Amino acid sequence: MNKKNLLICCTGSVATIKLPQLITYIEEKVSENEQLNLILSIQVVMTKSAIHFCSKDEIQSHVKVNIDENEWEMWNKRGDPVLHIELSKWADVILIAPLDANTLAKIATGICDNLLTCTIRAWDITKPLIFCPAMNTKMWNHPITKVQISTLLSWGYKEVKCISKTLMCGDTGIGAMAEISTIGNFVIKELTINL
Repeated sequence: MNKKNLLICCTGSVATIKLPQLITYIEEKVSENEQLNLILSIQVVMTKSAIHFCSKDEIQSHVKVNIDENEWEMWNKRGDPVLHIELSKWADVILIAPLDANTLAKIATGICDNLLTCTIRAWDITKPLIFCPAMNTKMWNHPITKVQISTLLSWGYKEVKCISKTLMCGDTGIGAMAEISTIGNFVIKELTINL
């Protein structure tokens, strides 16, 4: 059996409410397909804003959830493990779903002011990183968004494009996170390349 580790990172978008569904979809598809010969471990990183949309209690009990406060629980003195470094080493694939406008801007400019952005900054870019933008249509249509998405793509990160629909705020247009099945299937494909 092949063992793979998936780190799902969630930001302050309402699409974070879909996190438990996303985890279930990926795990079920992997377990249903015996040909994959894959044992999958999942951990989650959530920003403070992400927790507003999905509490830690809503996430499957076997999935470890990492938040900013955990960063400092591990480290007390020189030589202690640093959580964002450990997570970047542990994961074979990172999935950022959803990636909100704020965190997109941070990653594209190198800001690392929380556990999630520090983990991304420490990421080995030879390993797959998949991002799923999710934001209001007006934010999506701002010229800086295209520039920032292009920056991430230039580093080899892979985008699961957002879709058009009626958003939670009532506006209709592009900016919604891709469907769970689209994201899940994309992730499984990346996890199983070269197995």
